[in-house]
Amino acid sequence: MMAVTGDETETGTSGDLTACQLQNTGSSLPQGGAETSTQEFVKSANPSQKREHRLMKNRDAAKRYRGRKKDYIEILLDRIDYLEEKNKKQSAELQRLKNDTAFNIPL
Repeated sequence: MMAVTGDETETGTSGDLTACQLQNTGSSLPQGGAETSTQEFVKSANPSQKREHRLMKNRDAAKRYRGRKKDYIEILLDRIDYLEEKNKKQSAELQRLKNDTAFNIPL
């Protein structure tokens, strides 16, 4: 079935997730004053330090992206399981209704 964690929530009884619920709104980056100190570092650093700082930020961003991608894929896999189960139930219900109506038709 569908796992619901963090920012992902189930809406209604259909189990559909809206696009805004699939997005991870949280950020692990510090806000506010950290940006100023980073800008000051980049201005005062020599080119090799700037490069290392940029590479470090890029590695961090790539790591966060991979985590978000993994979470999104898990959500999609849960949704597949949910929809397959729902499809089985509806197919069984349809077959049951077909069988019920077939016996009630006078010949």
